[in-house]
Amino acid sequence: MSERQYFIYIMTTMMNTVLYTGVTNDLRRRVFEHRSGKGRNFTNRYKVYKLVYYETGSSIDAALTREKQIKGGSRGKKIELIKSINPNWEDIFDKYFE
Repeated sequence: MSERQYFIYIMTTMMNTVLYTGVTNDLRRRVFEHRSGKGRNFTNRYKVYKLVYYETGSSIDAALTREKQIKGGSRGKKIELIKSINPNWEDIFDKYFE
């Protein structure tokens, strides 16, 4: 049986003002959904477009727990997390998924 991979991710607006944290089993598809307006009301309203952070997990339970942990943290903690892998807040989608 093959293991499924899950992604916990953070996306932001072009000016890095709003942070959105989510979880998916297909990060490429999910980013395309956000960018094309097929995301939830929150992401559509704030035009969340840039993928600035992601990490992987091998179980949905672990991924959901991690997502809740990140969402429950302060904005400062989320910024620290993003800067740990992406100090310039670049859109990392093309670098890793195109």
